[in-house]
Amino acid sequence: MKKHAYKKALHGLQIGLAALQRQIIAEERRLLVIFEGRDSSGKDGVIKRIIEYQSPRDTRVVALGKPTERDRSSWYFQRFVPHLPAGGEFVLFNRSWYNRAGVERVMGYCSQTEYARFISDVDAFERLLADEGVIILKYYLDISREEQASRLDARRSSPLKQWKISPVDAVALEKFDAYSEARDAMLASTGAAAPWRVVRADTKRLARLAVIRDILASVPNKDAEEPAEPADPDILRLWSPGDRPQDFLAY
Repeated sequence: MKKHAYKKALHGLQIGLAALQRQIIAEERRLLVIFEGRDSSGKDGVIKRIIEYQSPRDTRVVALGKPTERDRSSWYFQRFVPHLPAGGEFVLFNRSWYNRAGVERVMGYCSQTEYARFISDVDAFERLLADEGVIILKYYLDISREEQASRLDARRSSPLKQWKISPVDAVALEKFDAYSEARDAMLASTGAAAPWRVVRADTKRLARLAVIRDILASVPNKDAEEPAEPADPDILRLWSPGDRPQDFLAY
């Protein structure tokens, strides 16, 4: 996608986001958007474009670090609860409780019992939030092995991206297949209360536009001048239990 066309489309969508936020604030709605995906799949870039013109007082990005000893001795979901949106707030999680289904499982940071308990509990947890009125949108950004290798290399060589480097990066490609298996299990086992939106993210610009379009199409805005344009189905798909990952995702 040419840069000029991308910038024009993005600008229009960001105007839509600003209008949506006015409604969220006025009606004291609670919007929670969760981003998961492989390392370097573009979560930071999507979030940056979403919040660029949002009210800093009513928008929060949550990116929690390693759990503390207290966190590890508490109910698993407990450390996430204080960061959930209150009325009028738009909260974006850059990784979330689904760490347990992804990096924790692949890297051995949790036991099989802890993983199984999470899979058993997560839909019920999200159902409680939804019943309470929280609007939950969940996006999984996926990229191919080749694209991940290219992005990780660019990350290591850029002086402006040093903060993104982590020990997990070193084994991201080595464990690419294991992450694919964990992703497939997560998509098949969760999402009953809040469905997954799966994004083909090898092309950053198309992925960003698709996610923002989907947010605007998924959260009603009675003051919108016209219905929101849906996301490109070749880029973003609302996942259902019967879908086969090999038909849509990057392996």
